[in-house]
Amino acid sequence: MKYTPLSKEFHKRNRQNFAKELKPGAIAVFNSNDILPTNADGTLPLRQNNDILYLSGIDQEESILVLMPDFYDKKYREILFLRETNEHIAIWEGHKFTKEQARELSGIETVLWLDSFENTFNTLMAEAEHVYLNTNEHIRAQVVVETRDARFIKWCREHYPIHNYERSAPIMHMLRAVKSEEEIKQISQACDITEKGFRRILSFVKPGVQEFEIEAEYAHEFLRNRSRGFAYTPIIASGRNACVLHYIENSRECKAGDVLLMDVGAEYGNYNADMTRSIPVSGRFTERQRNVYDAVHRVMKEAMDMLRPGNVIPEYHKEVGKVMESELLGLGLLDKTDIKNQDPDKPAYKKFFMHGTSHHLGLDVHDVPNIYQEMKPGMVFTVEPGIYILEENLGIRLENDVVVQEHHVDDLMKNIPLEAEEIEDLMNQ
Repeated sequence: MKYTPLSKEFHKRNRQNFAKELKPGAIAVFNSNDILPTNADGTLPLRQNNDILYLSGIDQEESILVLMPDFYDKKYREILFLRETNEHIAIWEGHKFTKEQARELSGIETVLWLDSFENTFNTLMAEAEHVYLNTNEHIRAQVVVETRDARFIKWCREHYPIHNYERSAPIMHMLRAVKSEEEIKQISQACDITEKGFRRILSFVKPGVQEFEIEAEYAHEFLRNRSRGFAYTPIIASGRNACVLHYIENSRECKAGDVLLMDVGAEYGNYNADMTRSIPVSGRFTERQRNVYDAVHRVMKEAMDMLRPGNVIPEYHKEVGKVMESELLGLGLLDKTDIKNQDPDKPAYKKFFMHGTSHHLGLDVHDVPNIYQEMKPGMVFTVEPGIYILEENLGIRLENDVVVQEHHVDDLMKNIPLEAEEIEDLMNQ
């Protein structure tokens, strides 16, 4: 693997914390993600299931983790099943984990090959009462492809129909919400790589450059710093494109006078950065562009101050909306009549700022923790206000990643240029 993996102690601790949440007599199963097909004999690269990765560190296809904390024989309380390698696989596909390597990475002593799974699982299920199975329960998930976990659920219910079935996802969402120091270091590394990409393009962007050329500059910098690449499909949106929230075509020429909105982030060790910057293609903001930029920046700073233990995302978003409303009044985009007549369920500011300000960040870019859970120290959030004025072909969004602390936030992107003057200076060196 390109990246430095987290310690086996980290994964041991995660399994111990998970086991504490299980009912007596429980067994839990986690499957790797599939390697997805494209066309003919083509496949996409593996993106490991984040839950099995969090619990084991195993970043390899066709792996299964089984946990049964109460089982009589201690060596079967944690079992990792791996695809057995051979000379043919080694020649055609490359390295796969040996049992010894998997033990060292995961801290799991009992590592078996996949062909022993069914017999071993049958032995465990004879003593199990509750079966915890894993599904994708992210509130915005739209799963149309049958996953390996989904197939396993069908198989398990067919073969063991009268066990008591439970959901692992709520436990995993709770555990993954607060990041450990090791996780924050991985996210910080992703942020540092993202910074290198951003600084690289500041001297590259000029009128006539294509959006996809900018994307290529980021990709080059990310890959050369041991990242797998982009944490998500990058948005490189100049001019009117910046008003399309999820514009990913990245095919337009950047023209003089445009503002270029870039929503990009590097991945490192399966942890993600999520940054947005808006820069003037010509190297200087116009007065109007600068006024809008400064308004967004002020909202960003006030939003950071609201990320405090005890707050919850829905209430936080309402408060940020009030700050944005004030800024839009100052810019002349709203007037007092708009505010007076607004529908409380569809506030007037939503015409120009139609998305949320923050989301959890971690192994998933839109990480899985419950948005109704109170904020706690160690949670990592994005902060990303924006103003989009379609009539002016102008969209400006700014985004940093922060860690909630007891009385402040730790800005993981504090070294990435954000002030308008610094960006202009760097572009004109």
